[in-house]
Order: sequence, then C-alpha cells, then structure tokens
Amino acid sequence: MFSSRKKRRRLQSQLMVFLLLLCFQQTYAQLQEGTGKTNNAKATDTVTIRKKHPVISKDTIVSAYTPRVSALSIFPASSLQQSLKGNYAGLYIQEPSGEPGTVQNMFIRGSALPLLSKRELYDAQPLVVLDGIPMVTEHPYAFDIQQFDFNRIGTATNIFSNIDLDNLASIEILKDVQATALYGPRGINGVILLKTKPSEINKRIEVNSYVGFAQKPSVTTINGQYENAFRQRFYDLYTANGRYSKDETYPAYLSDSLSNSYYGPSNWNDLYYKNGVVYAFNASITAGMKNANFRFSLGNLKNEGVADQTALNRYSSRFEINMRPIKWLDFSVMANANRVERDRNRSLRDRFSQMNYFPDLTSPLSPNADVYGKYLAAYDNSYDNNKTNIIEGFANVGLHFGKINFMSRMSLDYNEGYRDVFLPKPLIQNTSYVSNYYGYSQRAILDNVITYDIAQKNHAIHLQVGQSTQWTTYKYNYSYAYKGVSDFIKLNLLDGETYRPGTFPSELVFRFLDRTNDNLSSFYGNADYVFKNKYSFSTILRLDGSSNAQPTKRWFFSPTVSANWNIKNEFFEKNNTISELGLKIGAGRIGRINSFDSYSQGPQYSAYAGYTGNLTVPGYTGFSVLSRPYSFGWIGYGIPWAYSDQLNIGFTAGLFNNRVKLYADLYTKTEKNLLVGIPDGSEYGYSQSFEPGMSVNNNGIDIVLNAMVLSRPKGTNWNASLSFNINKNKLKALPRGLEQVSISEGTRLLKVGQPIDSYWLFINDGIYTTDAEVPVVNGQPLKFNGNIMKAGDPKWRDVNNDNVINDQDKVFTGHSLPVLSGNFNNTITLGKFDLNINIYYNLGRDLINENMANRFNFINREGQSNINSVKEITFWEKSGDYSLYPLYNPWSPVEAYRLDQTLFLEDASFMKLRTVSLGYDLTKFVGKKAKFTRFYIYGTVNNIFTVTKYSGRDPELADYNGYDNGYGLPIPRTYSFGIKAEL
Repeated sequence: MFSSRKKRRRLQSQLMVFLLLLCFQQTYAQLQEGTGKTNNAKATDTVTIRKKHPVISKDTIVSAYTPRVSALSIFPASSLQQSLKGNYAGLYIQEPSGEPGTVQNMFIRGSALPLLSKRELYDAQPLVVLDGIPMVTEHPYAFDIQQFDFNRIGTATNIFSNIDLDNLASIEILKDVQATALYGPRGINGVILLKTKPSEINKRIEVNSYVGFAQKPSVTTINGQYENAFRQRFYDLYTANGRYSKDETYPAYLSDSLSNSYYGPSNWNDLYYKNGVVYAFNASITAGMKNANFRFSLGNLKNEGVADQTALNRYSSRFEINMRPIKWLDFSVMANANRVERDRNRSLRDRFSQMNYFPDLTSPLSPNADVYGKYLAAYDNSYDNNKTNIIEGFANVGLHFGKINFMSRMSLDYNEGYRDVFLPKPLIQNTSYVSNYYGYSQRAILDNVITYDIAQKNHAIHLQVGQSTQWTTYKYNYSYAYKGVSDFIKLNLLDGETYRPGTFPSELVFRFLDRTNDNLSSFYGNADYVFKNKYSFSTILRLDGSSNAQPTKRWFFSPTVSANWNIKNEFFEKNNTISELGLKIGAGRIGRINSFDSYSQGPQYSAYAGYTGNLTVPGYTGFSVLSRPYSFGWIGYGIPWAYSDQLNIGFTAGLFNNRVKLYADLYTKTEKNLLVGIPDGSEYGYSQSFEPGMSVNNNGIDIVLNAMVLSRPKGTNWNASLSFNINKNKLKALPRGLEQVSISEGTRLLKVGQPIDSYWLFINDGIYTTDAEVPVVNGQPLKFNGNIMKAGDPKWRDVNNDNVINDQDKVFTGHSLPVLSGNFNNTITLGKFDLNINIYYNLGRDLINENMANRFNFINREGQSNINSVKEITFWEKSGDYSLYPLYNPWSPVEAYRLDQTLFLEDASFMKLRTVSLGYDLTKFVGKKAKFTRFYIYGTVNNIFTVTKYSGRDPELADYNGYDNGYGLPIPRTYSFGIKAEL
C-alpha cells in the first residue's frame, strides 16, 4: 500500500513538472511576441539588482582556481556538502553516514575549538550565505533533554539538502580574514558563498535531468556458528574445560546450536541492502524586458539509500524578479522554497535513544531472512513521517545617485520540521510508542548600505558604511508517550483537538517545549583604495552587539586591514611569459558569538529537578521546581567575547597566458577567550564551572596548482588542478593558567601545547602470555588502577615508570582531523567529448575502530539493557581484520578491550577515486532539428574505489570525534546518465 502511494506521488510530481515546463514554453513564446526581442539582445540591457560594488580592481585580486558549478551539478548528490567535498582547498567535509539527508560536518582550515560535543561541533561550522542571506541551521540546544547525542530530536535533516546546484552560478569559499570579516561574527569559521543564476533579458529555458542507481555493497554474512566459534577461543584459553565457572550468562541465542533463527542460513542482507534509485529534474525559465526580468525554476530530486530502506525526496522552486521603473531606482524580490522528505533508518540504536527506553536486549535480531522478514513486517503498522520545509527570500530596494548608492534589504531564512513517529507493540515487547515534534529555526535580517565610489586616472576609492540587524529564533514542541490502548490509535500529542486523554496513561506522556533567541546588531565601515592598478589597501571596522553576550560585555569592536600588490603590473607589465603575479596580506580580529543564551545570564535557576538520572524527567513527582543547574555547570559574571586573531599571506603566479597558475596562502588563526567547562564547584553541588581563557591556534597553508597541460583548439585539451591543505592545531592556553584539564568524565584531556584533535590513549605493546612476564618492582607487580596485571592482560606501557598503569601513562597520539587533504581534478576534452576525473584524499588522519572494539569486548557488552548492548542486523556482517588483535582475557577487571588504547587506533588516510564523468555535446546535431542552443548528454560513476590501510569499512564513516562505531550506513557507488539542454 505504501509503495503504491509513493509511486502515485512520484508520477504526480513528474506530471506537475511536465505541465509547468509546457507553461514555461508558452510564457517564453508570449514574451518573444510581446517584446520583439531576440536571443541576441545585449546583456547590458539586463536589469541587475544584485550588484557587486567594485572593492578593488580585478587585476589586483589574488584568487585560487575553483571548479565550475556546472561540472559539480552533474554529481548525484543529496546535499551541498557532498557536492563540495574534495573540490576546494582548505575545506574538509565529514560524511559519517551514507544515509541520504543526514547531517554532514564542514571545517574550513581546521576546527577552531575542541570537538567535545554537538555544541562545539555547531560552533565550529562555517557560515553558508545564499544570495546574501546568512542561512540558519538547527541549534543543538535540543540535546539538553537527550541522553545521547547521536541525532537531534526532530527531523535531524541536513538543512543544506535544499540547495539545488542547478540554480547556482558560482560557489566561493571565503577563508581569509579580509573576506570573512564582511560577514562579522557569524563568518568567523569561514564562509561558503553561494550565488544563484541571475535573471536577465535573454529568454532562455534550461533543463537538467539525470537518472541512475546506487549500487548495494557486497558483504560477507555470518551466523551464530561463526560468532560462537569466535567467542569459544576465549573460553578455551581462559576458562577451565572451555567454560568460565562463574559465568552463568552465556547468551541463550548462542547456546542452542539447533536454533534455525541464529544457526541457520544468514541471508538477511538482501532484505537490508538494495540498489537505490537516484533521480533529479530541474527546469528554469528566464526572460524579461528592458526594465524588468525574472527567473523561475522548479526541481525534484529523489535519492534512495542502499541500506535500511532510507531515501530523500526534495521538491524545490525558486522565483526572482528584478525591476527598474526609473533610472535611479531598482527593486528585486526572491523566494526559494523547498520541501524535503526523508525516510529514516530503522536502526535500533537511533530508535532506543529517541525513545529513552530499552527493552530486553538479550536476543539480537535474527540473521535468518524468514525471521528477519517477519520483524520488518511489524513495521507495516508503524510510521515515521519526517518532513522539512525551507524558504529563503529577500526584498531589495536600491537607489543610485551618481557615485552614491544606497541599498536596503529585508531577508528571511526559515525552516520548520515535523516528525511524527508511531511504533506498534510487537516492536517493543507489547509497549507501543508515539512521539510528535514540531520545531523551527528562523532568521530575519535587515541590511542598509551606503557606498561612495571615486575613480580617477591613477586612483580608485570605494567607501561603504553599513548597518545590519539579525533576529534569530529557535523553537520546538516535543511530546512522546508509551503504552497506548491500541495499535490502531496513533495520536498527535501536540494537537489538543486530536489528543484524547486516556488513550495513553497520563503518567507516561511527556511534553517538552523550548525557545531561544540569538540577535545580532552590527555597524561597519569599509574603505578600499587602489593606486595605479598596482597597489590596493582595504580596511573594515565593525562594531557588533550580541544578545547572547553578558550585559557588561555586550559589544565587540573588530578591525581588519589588508593590502594587495600586483607585481606583474609593477615589474613585468610587458613580459609575455608572466601573465599574473601578485601578493596579498591580511590581518584582523573577528568576534565569536556565544551560541547559547544561558551564558549571557550569569548565575541562574532552572525549572528542573530530575531524580532518576534520566534527563527527560522534568521534575519531582510530576512538578517542576526551580533549582540551580547543577548538572550543567556554574556560569559566572564578566564573561567577555571570544575572538579570533588571524593573519594570512597569499601569493599568485600565472605563466604562459595563465596556462600554469599557482596559488598559495599561508595562514595562522588564534582563538582566544574561548569558554570551557573546568571541573569545579563540587562543594556547592556543581560538576564544572564555565570560564573563559582557552586559546587554540590553527596554522597551515593552502596550495592550488592549475595547469592547461594540453591546449589545442581543434585537438585534445587537458586541464589539471592539484590542491592541498596542510593544517596543524595546538592548544595555547587554558583558564586560570592551567596546564591541563580532564573533561568528558575523564575520557578527554586538554593539555597546553598539544593538538586539540589528538587522542589520549594508553600505548599497547602486546600481551602478557604468562604471569612471569608482568614487571615486578620492589616485590610489587605492575598494577592497573589497583588491579594486578596477569597473563592475558594487555602490555600497556608504563610511561612514567612508577609501576602503576593509570591516566598518567596516557599519551597524545594521532589526529581525528586530517593533517593534509586535497584533490586532483582533471578535465580532458577531445572534439565534442569531455572527460572529468576527480581524486580526493586525506592524509595524517586516524580513527578509533570502535566497531571492532565492541566486537571483542563482548563480555562487558552482552545482555545489558543499555545503549552499549544494542546489536543491529549488521552485527551479522563480517567486517575488519580479526587477526590484528591479540586474544586478551575478556573477564579481566582491567577491561582489556577498552577503547582508550592504541590497539584500536588506525591510520585512516585514504585516496578515493570519487568521480569519473564522460559527456558529449550534441548541440550541433540536435540544433538542426530543434531550437536548442545547447544539448549535452553525460554519464557519471561516483565513489569508485578507495585506497587505504584502514582495516574497517570506509575510512570516511566516522563520527566528528574520530570514532568508527559501525552504525554509519555505507556511502554507495552510484551510476547516472543525464542531459542538459537549453532553449
């Protein structure tokens, strides 16, 4: 029934797009008749409202090679991050899962702060700007009511899945301080600047469509016999007669070798892994008259995952109109509206973490297709509706009086999410579950800018004064309940008219709502000066006020200066070999906004008094009370703005009419006054105190080398681009002058002078095969936290030689973020054919193979009702190399297979052949029979192969903290075929 509905919905959407395309053609014909214009109309007649005032002469700009958006748009990506990955120097993108529509992380020139939780991850993300609108994303404050930070409550959909690359004219990554300073504190982590295709007087219809499939992975399945044999080796080594005398909890599902559910055929994989359809269609029309023009586009994207019946479906539309009724006045309006629907995974971990409820976990899912199929059939009476609506828009008024220009713009970015979940009783041990979520993120922006330009023979001056006010609001309503009276009653707990008391027991209905604001008011001035097209100087002065800053520290002043020197025009103006030679330098300071409003309030109370350890219990005996936020931490007074001091020096050289170009940019960024939780205040009931004073430095170099290796107008052309970014980070200071701080319940150590992305681990040197091998000093054997080391225990290195293994013996090693990353792009054209090859690589990056640690640590994980005991159906999949790990005594009190040791740390460097595409231009052939100005066909293969030493699955499938827990769905290989046509 559900599949037929999906098919009908897909056919309806395709019919709608087809009819709209016919309407485009009718409108196109009417415009031709009404204006009497032809496609040869001059571009100067076009009304261009989104005017970019010239800051400096183009000849003095030092910039890097960037890929064409048209080349990126043929990639069957479901998010902006997937399109950008491996194409821009200095931009590193994490893809923890291949599930379509999931959140992916971006870092420009490293992370500005230690990634301790989703809070810091949110604070380290770059700003994405679409046509001048700083886009708003989902705030992590909802994690405050969650026990786990796997996924945020609600849709947890990648907001940038709404970006249709077919609508974009350019993508620019702003990394230098002189470029990001224009966007103030929100641009402190770098800026990704997206500009859509402009509307113009030329009447044009564009169509881009592709269809293909994502290939399911080939896996090796195992069953109970394999798992039992794996565990039996430990029993044979460390127990009498192959059985541990005190162990009466050997799992029942492995005890019965006659059980067909676990010892029968392991053929579940065809129910879990399937080839997925990838499909996209985008059509647009642009047309106009001398004083007005418009552009309108519609699109649909379908991207099915290869595992767990996941999928993403996007419907998009965009409309822009520009008008100039009189010479000195122009007006423009833009609206970009999208609907994103996501079929989420059915993983047990995500389900239980959302439910805050763990059923009996003693028996995992069966690997037998018949039994597993019956389990999947239980989902037929459930639902998980996950929808996100996103709209961006602006209204712009421009006044032009000679050298003086005034622009006023009101912009809005709004996204709202709905998620309704119902799980019937058979899935949760006769306990039904329902949850409803509604939330939104909204940013309204008012900008006013006045510019003044002077241009003389040897001088050019650009002056700009601006004011910007941004109002940002985040809100959610969330409810869930257990034990409904019937699986046929699936209620909306957020709607008073729908919810009927008594359907779910009132003591098992939980409701939450929250709202937070983040407002920013800014005043700035910008002055640019160019002399003889050789030297340029620029300065930006900003004053920013944030509602999330404390009242005594509300405002922050940030200056930025930069200079460019066109060496080509200075010394080699008539040199034909040197076509471009330039040097730039920029330095400045940018403030950092506190993303949580709680930091602005000083000491505070909270309407919460939990008593069970469950964060979602809102009060005591059903009544909320005011209490100090002891579980969160103490916040004092006098917290200043955090800020970033940045310096960059860039160099560009072009030779032989720019057939060879080199771009290099050295940079250093030092974050200061960062907040961090210091363990403190236990005598007052607090676990930590949030204090400013942490400082982090990132420094490195971006290099891009672009060469036209072959250039023959009637022959073969080959353009190659090699880029890489080297980035290193270091913790420079901690509050109170401390040298180190142990945080995250002792699992992380921040130490001055050490990288912030390094792991803190015991060094593993092997195994003690006999008790005699254990070191003895003064008659005392080596101990681990008070336990005497014995045969079968790991050889953890006693770094400080005190005959005790404890946290003092842990060392910093490895990096969760790559030290070196980049890409190698090649475009080869031969006649009407073109071939594109993209190679993407990360080097100097390490992962903790948590998936393998969980496999070996079965004694401490088996049979417990907690998140660590959850076994997905992929538990019955052979992965990793078992021979890499010694057979330790799993019953040892030292917990031999603990994560914080180098045993599970692996080099996760890789090189990936990411994309190969082949295209052919049929314009000349098709144009004879139809009025096509372009007709291009292409085929692509993506995620082709990976070269790596990592023993796990894909080295990209790791969390933000560098742990591969095995839960990320595979990133598939995809094949697609498409066309691009213009009329």
